Amino acid sequence: MINVLICGINGKMGKNILSLIQEDGETYAVCGVDVTAATEKLPPVYAAFGDVKEKPDVIIDFSSPAVLKDELGWAVKHNCPVVLAATGYSKEDLSLINGAAEKIAVFKTANFSLGVNLLVKLVKQAAEALGENFDIEIIERHHNRKTDAPSGTALMLAESAASAFDGGKEYLYGRSGNVGKRGSEIGLHAVRGGTIVGEHDVMFAGEDEIITLSHSARSKRVFAAGAVKAAKWLAGKPAGLYDMTDVLENL
Repeated sequence: MINVLICGINGKMGKNILSLIQEDGETYAVCGVDVTAATEKLPPVYAAFGDVKEKPDVIIDFSSPAVLKDELGWAVKHNCPVVLAATGYSKEDLSLINGAAEKIAVFKTANFSLGVNLLVKLVKQAAEALGENFDIEIIERHHNRKTDAPSGTALMLAESAASAFDGGKEYLYGRSGNVGKRGSEIGLHAVRGGTIVGEHDVMFAGEDEIITLSHSARSKRVFAAGAVKAAKWLAGKPAGLYDMTDVLENL
């Protein structure tokens, strides 16, 4: 049995994680950390990592970058692997993550959906095949409560496409005004509205033809399920920075 600490357990994704773990025969939610702590709950929920009494085998974090420093400090001290599922990390946050990965196993990806990670591979293959003759535009759509833009998944798709070109590609975030002729960039566009879970389109526009690769998530449980799968895979792994491609290789 793998004991899991859920960071952000009282949020929507945290509740999905808890529900899936309770249905899973291989994992157990030993405790949670959330700013809205509720110690009377089972499992126990703490307001800060410094209050945690249990000894989890792995952390799943679907909260926000605000808790990252304390979380990684606690994880390194207790030699506990971490699955990072938040987005919107700053350069300083990424530096902290890379530093922690030298001491413990850290799993970080912008999207835990199996379908999205397959899409990332397809985008690179398409970019390699189509080359400079096709313009690349990425459109992502999310619910009206999402705070960061473009989404981490959109950036992951852009990086995949850019890796097919020597020297990469510059990113252009939206367009406004008299922007002139389109260059060799990858365009990224964010839409926010309603309760959209997550939709991503990668458009390759060439002369007289358009190819679009798309993914649409219909429930947040798909991300929660991927995070639980990642946690089970990560437990017991040596120090290092891992992502969904490592899990896909072992499917």
